[in-house]
This record gives sequence, structure tokens and C-alpha cells, in this order.
Amino acid sequence: MKKILLLSSFLSTFAFAQIQKVEPMFWWKGMKNPEVQILVYGKDISKYNIELSDNVKIQNLQKTENPNYVFVTINTNEVNKSSFKINIKNKNKIVDSYTYELKDRQPNSANRSSFSSKDVVYLIMPDRFANGDESNDSKKELTDKANRSIPDGRHGGDLRGIINNLDYLQNLGATAVWLTPVNEDNEKQHSYHGYAQTDLYKIDGRYGSNEDYRELSQKLNQRGMYLIQDYVTNHWGISHWMIQDLPSKDWIHTFPEGENGFRRSNYRTTTQFDPNASEIDKIGALNGWFDTTMPDINQANPLVLKYITQNAIWWIEYAELGGLRVDTYPYNNKEGMATWVKAITDEYPNLNVVGEAWMHSPAHVSYWQKDSKIGEMVGYNSNLPAVMDFSLYANMTKAFQEEESWDKGLVKIYESFTNDFLYPDINNLLVFFENHDTERWNEIYKGDIKPYQLATTLIGTVRGIPQIYYGTEIGMAGDKNTGGDAAIRQDFLGGWKSDTQNAFNPNSRTATQKAFYDFTAKLFNWRKNKEVIHSGKTKHYMPQNNVYVYFRYNENESVMIILNANPEKQTFKLDRFAESLNGFTSGKDIISDKVLPINTNGEITIDGKSSMIIELMK
Repeated sequence: MKKILLLSSFLSTFAFAQIQKVEPMFWWKGMKNPEVQILVYGKDISKYNIELSDNVKIQNLQKTENPNYVFVTINTNEVNKSSFKINIKNKNKIVDSYTYELKDRQPNSANRSSFSSKDVVYLIMPDRFANGDESNDSKKELTDKANRSIPDGRHGGDLRGIINNLDYLQNLGATAVWLTPVNEDNEKQHSYHGYAQTDLYKIDGRYGSNEDYRELSQKLNQRGMYLIQDYVTNHWGISHWMIQDLPSKDWIHTFPEGENGFRRSNYRTTTQFDPNASEIDKIGALNGWFDTTMPDINQANPLVLKYITQNAIWWIEYAELGGLRVDTYPYNNKEGMATWVKAITDEYPNLNVVGEAWMHSPAHVSYWQKDSKIGEMVGYNSNLPAVMDFSLYANMTKAFQEEESWDKGLVKIYESFTNDFLYPDINNLLVFFENHDTERWNEIYKGDIKPYQLATTLIGTVRGIPQIYYGTEIGMAGDKNTGGDAAIRQDFLGGWKSDTQNAFNPNSRTATQKAFYDFTAKLFNWRKNKEVIHSGKTKHYMPQNNVYVYFRYNENESVMIILNANPEKQTFKLDRFAESLNGFTSGKDIISDKVLPINTNGEITIDGKSSMIIELMK
């Protein structure tokens, strides 16, 4: 009987104090901020004593209302060993422990380079790009299983599929790759998009492993390319292990009337800076949930803010990332996010971070860029280096379809650029005509290559960082209005062994696919070495007859860009552009490779619905 009681006591003690999770799992020596806050999670763990081995000092130990959590802060500068133990003690007895490692950083890690206006960003939804490892299409421990017959289901694309096609991306002229989120998303359905993450330190097993993710980043870096992580600060998936056992009630925003505390956001994020906004509308926008399976995270909670800050830094350091794109930026607590971004860029001064501020007014978008004059007027600085140019996007979707009038046609593009004075860093805007949330450009124009060439010419030659969406460069379309999000996120042709056609292979492309791809590759490979495009000045001229002319120039070069949105050929005199053409006698159109006479006494002819990019010569 005595032996049974002793065994029962031992098993009870061991099970009671078991460490279930430690996050971050390890850290690094030599960070600019030497402090790291370690989350230790286990059943009733806060009721036990926490001690560190090797005389490592606990700077701060914080408990929450949930006894399953303890947050331990240490100063890594005070730790002289490469590892130490986190010991859980019941009285004087160690009942469980975790070996915590402090790794050495990669050489020059703090000064890692990042994507900029020199780059072309290629946006991939990994589940829909290429299936490089069929063995991970479904995972026993993950609910949503692969089934390509379900438009909104998992289709099996993965990190290995992207790694296998890096030649394709590089040949296209892409120099940075933005993946929609690839951390674990274990929601029951629609998990393929990744925006309802359930584990922030683990790559979804259906995409591969943490090591696969790092391998992708390293192989991109070896090619002089960057991996951009899509980071979600505003919401997690409702199945996230921490949401299922909240550290504290204020970890997320909840509302008493809704199931699981749900209330949908009113999406009016202009309340963030509107001086006339009511508090109820502000709360409705910022604290409301993005969707029923996406609880709204409270960045005003210091523990939450520290958790997501360290998580972002952990991925940058571990995976050698080349930048971040932050989802739904204005839906977050803006003071918390200013602190979040500053902590990251303090650690990595060269790292670029671009925020998604889906607003159509340039004043509203520019508010979110670091050192914005608009923000300064109301006493706010976001510290966010880059923003997405949704104003230009909104105008582009209309401008190429309209006949010219006072406020229609290419004048919309012209007027968009008249607001450039609002942005403190005009070259650090992401410019695009579609992404994973918008209607496919080739659907809008029914597969007509000419509007695609016009739009690609525009984003490839204006200030900022051009971004293209996977598959559009081979003519992929999809009607969001009838097929929903799945229609704009179809599988890339040739990404699966069973596909009847492989558009990754130039010998297998149709004539239409070849025309789309070749135009894109020619433009973006030309752009790679054009400093005049990366950081030059702009001079533009009001559109006439729906023809828009602008120049990119610096002390050494000048490039003339012509966009003709008319169906008909246009011929016009060049004397109007004398201030930009004086001293030049000819130019080479990089699209047609033709050398043209260019002088202020002459004229030029451009085909209908076409563009010209003319390198001027003296």
C-alpha cells in the first residue's frame, strides 16, 4: 500500500508541473536589446517555483490570471553560457526542466539588407503555386485535408514547390518573394490562406517545416533575392492554442453579446485619425473581429505586444528574412504598432516593413508612413517605413477602361501622382494593380494582353516598389464576383504532377502565355539595373487624348514613358516636352528594341492600347 501511495504521489507531481510549451524556444546572444521574455506554459505552472540554472538571474517574473502561464525575463548579456535550464520546482525538488539555448548570430545579421525600390516583389499564395512534396499534402494532426476539387480547400502547394521553381522567378525578373502566411493555420476550413494562424512559431506542416522555410530564404539570398514574411498582428485563428486557454481575458477583444465574444469589425479604420469620430465607432473598427474565426488581438496589452514583437524578430533572425509585410495595419492599436515596428527596426536598421493600409485617399494612406506630415499634424508617428499605394491601385482599375474626360481616363493616374508630396519616402511605396484580395486584372480585361502591358509598364517605371501577383504574368484570370476568393487564387498551371500543361516550362507555354511572360520578363529584367527608375525623379505631363507621358530622370540618365489607353494609334508632336527632351537626339524603346529619332521639332507615333519605354540618348 505504501509503494502504491508513493508511486501515485510521484506521478501526480510529475504530471502536475509538466512544461508543455516554451516560447520563443531559443534566442540569440548579441542582440541590440539584450532582454528576452520567455513564455513558460503548463498546467498550474505559476503555482510552482521557477529557477534558472548556472546562476542566471531572473530580471522579471510575471504571472497572469491564468495559472498555466509564467513570463520570465532575462538579460542575455548577463548569461555567459550557451544554454541554461529553466527549472520547475516543487518546494526544493525539480519536477521538470527545459534547456534554453542562446545561439550565436549569423555574421552581420543586424545589418541584413532588405527589399527596396530596386526590387520587384512576386506575391505567392503557397497552397496554390506548386506541390513539391506530395507526402505533406495532408497531416494527421491538422484538420483541413488536401482536396483540389474543393475550390476553398487545401490543394497541396508547399515550400518545396517554390524552392523547385526559383529559376522561374529569377528569369521573370522578380527579386523578392512575398508569401501569404505559412505559419500553422489549423482552422477547420479555408485554412489555405493562412491568415487565421494557430501557432506563430511553427510552419504549417502542409507547407513543410521551419527548416524548409529557412532553406527557401537562404536560397533566395544566395541569388540576391529576398523572402518577405506576411505578418499578422491584428488577429489569430480561434483554434490557436493560446486563444483556447487565454493567459488573460484582455489578451483579445471580446463582446458580451456574441458567441465566443465575437462582434464583427465595422471596418471604418479612418476612425484611427478622424478628429470627429465617436468612441463607439473607433471601438467597433479596432476591437471588432475581422471574421468569426479570427479573434482580435489586443496590442495595448504589454504582454501581447512583447509576444508579437519577439516573434517577428525571432523569424527575421532564424530565417534570415529580407522584410515584412504587415496585414490589416490600421485595424491594430496604432500606439502599440508604432512601438512594435520601432523595436524591430531598432534591431535591424535596414529592414523594410510595409503595411497594408487599404484606404483610397493618399492623405489617409500617407498617414501610416514613418515621419508623415499628416501624422505629425495630429501628434502621431507610425515608425512604419513603407505603405501600399492603394490610391494608385484604385485609380488604375478604372483609368484604362474609361474614355478621357475632365476626371476620367488616364488623368486619374496623373492626379494620383500629384499627391506624392504627402509621402515622406515616395520610393518606399508598394505599387500594384492586383493582389490576393482583389479582382484579377486579366479577368477585368477578359484576357486582353494590352491592358496588362499598360499596367505592368506603369508599375515597373514609376516611383516605388512594383508588386505582381502569381500567374498574372502567364495570363491567369478568375472572376471574384462569381467565384469568390477561390476564383482569384487558382492553382498555377504546372504546379502539380497531374496538370496537363506546365507553364513553368517555356517550351510548354501557349502563345498567349508566352506573350504575357516574355513582356514581363523583358521589362523587369531591364529594370534591375536602372538606378534612374529605382531612385530617380519624376516629371509628368497632363494626359491628352488619353495618352500619358512622364519622364524618370537623374543626373546621368533619362527615360521617357508613354502610355496610350486609346484603342487607336496616336501621333503627337514632341515640342510640348521640350524641358525634358532638350539635349537628346534619339532614344531606344526597350520593348520593341527600336531606335527612334527624338527631338523637340519631331513627333512620335504609338500604337493603340500600348506603351513605350524610351531610353533617351544624346
